[in-house]
Amino acid sequence: MATAYDASETRVRRLPAALRAPLEGRTWREFLYLLLNLPMALVMFVFAVSMTATGLGLLVTFLGIPVLAAALAGCRALGAVERGRARMLLDLDVGAPAPVRPEAPGMFAWVGALLKSGVSWRHLLYAVVHFPWAVFGFSVAVSLWTSGWSLLLYPLWFRFLPDGAGPSGIQLYGDGRGNTFYLDTPFEILLTGAAGLLVVLATPWVFRGMTMVDRGLVGGLLGPSRLAARVSELESGRGTVVDTAAADLRRIERDLHDGAQARLVALAMDLGLAREKLLEDPQAAAKMVDEAHGEVKTALRELRDLARGIHPAILTDRGLGPALSHLAARCTVPVTVTTDLPHRPAPAIEGIAYFTVSELLQNISKHSGARRATVDIWRAGDRLMLQVSDDGTGGATAAMSADGPAPGTGLAGLAERVEAVDGILAVDSPAGRGTVVTAELPWRD
Repeated sequence: MATAYDASETRVRRLPAALRAPLEGRTWREFLYLLLNLPMALVMFVFAVSMTATGLGLLVTFLGIPVLAAALAGCRALGAVERGRARMLLDLDVGAPAPVRPEAPGMFAWVGALLKSGVSWRHLLYAVVHFPWAVFGFSVAVSLWTSGWSLLLYPLWFRFLPDGAGPSGIQLYGDGRGNTFYLDTPFEILLTGAAGLLVVLATPWVFRGMTMVDRGLVGGLLGPSRLAARVSELESGRGTVVDTAAADLRRIERDLHDGAQARLVALAMDLGLAREKLLEDPQAAAKMVDEAHGEVKTALRELRDLARGIHPAILTDRGLGPALSHLAARCTVPVTVTTDLPHRPAPAIEGIAYFTVSELLQNISKHSGARRATVDIWRAGDRLMLQVSDDGTGGATAAMSADGPAPGTGLAGLAERVEAVDGILAVDSPAGRGTVVTAELPWRD
């Protein structure tokens, strides 16, 4: 059921972006973030500086090393709070860095690993660098917010000023010799409100610019390093490749067991019966041999289809252009194929491109309701680009939901396979307006 809050949100969204910005929740969250910057930065700065100074001063004794380790551990804990605050108020999801992994068990090994961790020292650097920025951001945010809204609402509250503040408004100038200037005429009051409106409208964009600095500090100093992020990405891609290979092996095994293998077993039984009947009933034996011959042809066709599914011979012998044209000829929807490649890419990339187009054309045949489709493949710099489009019903997506693959589940698996080789799969599929799927793969010779 619609509420008054929903109605007000709808009215706010109908306003132009410049007028809507001061009323948006994002602006208020960024303002709150800038306000909380000061106390959080103060806590982190005091803790980091005091603990680090104490640890450095005690390095002449054994106590200095564990104090420094405690300072780094505390900064990492406070960094987790900062990442949570950025996630909640700035919608910035920065992954947690890798935990400290000592090479051996024990407290001394953990202290050594903590002191050698570059992530820990980046957290300490954040605590030191963020403090002056937080002071600046807090001052600017409070000044702009209070001055802007005070000036904007001045026509409403200037009448309530005490008598000592001036005849009927705030005093802008006074030299103590009777020369004064008050904002008390209707024109001056409206001009003050207009100035306040300009400040209020500009404030959200100033907030966004300042929080961009915070985003950079949090993402650059409190998140995992680029190397660690790359290693995690490669590990995830490797897991996807392993899962895909295992699924393909299970599919091949199932197809062999349920298809060609079952037919060959039946063929062996039929030939055995025919051999037994060869002397007693030659005509029946000949009939059984004819049936067995048909089974052989069917088994050979299934084996050819299975081999084509593993890696088609036309792709190996002639490359992507003829292989994609062969795919298009087998599609139930008329497909136009355009290929512009200077030479053939690496076989692994060529195979992924082929099976990507194959999966997309199968989706078009089964689910799109399209009347025609196009396949374009070309090289752009060091990337292999392919695009498959149709004029069907649309509504496809490669996103994953909390319960598993979203609608268009084949696309979700396809996206994972493309991303496993540092590729990108983008889907543009508005409902009722067709689907355009663009895949970008690395070019490897």
